[in-house]
Amino acid sequence: MTATPELTSTTRPEELQLQGVGMRVTIGVFIVIPLLAVVAAIPVAWGGWLSWVDVLLLVGFYALTAIGITIGYHRYFTHGSFKAGRATKIALAITGSMALQGSIRQWVADHRKHHKYSDEVGDPHSPWRFGTTPRAVAKGLYYAHVGWLFDEQQSTIEKWAPDIKADKDLEAVSRWFPAIVAASLLLPAVLGGLITWSWVGALTAFFWAGLLRIALVHHITWSINSICHVFGKRPFNSRDMSSNVWWLSVPSLGESWHNLHHAEPTAARHGVFKGQIDPSAVIIRGMERARLVHDVRWPKPERIVGKLVDPSMAHRVRGYRAPVDTAS
Repeated sequence: MTATPELTSTTRPEELQLQGVGMRVTIGVFIVIPLLAVVAAIPVAWGGWLSWVDVLLLVGFYALTAIGITIGYHRYFTHGSFKAGRATKIALAITGSMALQGSIRQWVADHRKHHKYSDEVGDPHSPWRFGTTPRAVAKGLYYAHVGWLFDEQQSTIEKWAPDIKADKDLEAVSRWFPAIVAASLLLPAVLGGLITWSWVGALTAFFWAGLLRIALVHHITWSINSICHVFGKRPFNSRDMSSNVWWLSVPSLGESWHNLHHAEPTAARHGVFKGQIDPSAVIIRGMERARLVHDVRWPKPERIVGKLVDPSMAHRVRGYRAPVDTAS
């Protein structure tokens, strides 16, 4: 049966620790500024300050940093959906950091704790924490989307992400986080300026492929925490309120097939029904063929079918073959 929301307490477990002031300021700045950029985007576009160069840079940097989050921070570092060599590991760590969602170790710690206590007391960002009335859910949606980022308490890295902390390469990437932040913003501007050979090209690329792109990646990621735990369909048995939201599947690169993810967290593919678009899984498949990753945990159709709420939906699962009745 699907879990009933019971998270009504705001009390946090004692193992939580204060978030670093520097990281909180960084996240706060990149929440507020990109949102203001989005508001300003309409008159900027109407004024002609938008070109195909800006669009291509926006799409390119969005894809790069979103992949860093979905394939790197989430499926690889948090859940171990595949194994990778050192170069691939470092590349995923850097591109994930370029999304400006905090350090790898804190992101992983928060997400692992979320799975442990999903939609229960202790979940860092459940939208059900205030109750089930419409007003409580509305408040919870805001908290799950952005409010939890300003909470002074966090998941303890030593408990939830000791493997990340112990990795010298990942610790080095974390130390270089300020430089990665600068690169994430300045690279689009530099490329825009060089391609157009103008300061205007640099400025518009900074706006569209820098600020606006950061806002888009942030809010699509946070929508998985909020929207995908309140709205959508739940075809798989899980102990929480995780759900599938089809219209987020492309911008989230497949992360919005969230109900299956909570039913089978280590699976490299989240969109397991025929027709479900999961760009991250397609990229992982390509990386596997290029031998950039190995030991990929592809979902087993028979196991997935066993998690269905309605077994009659088994024919929709990718690769599933119904047992042949040999009885005569």
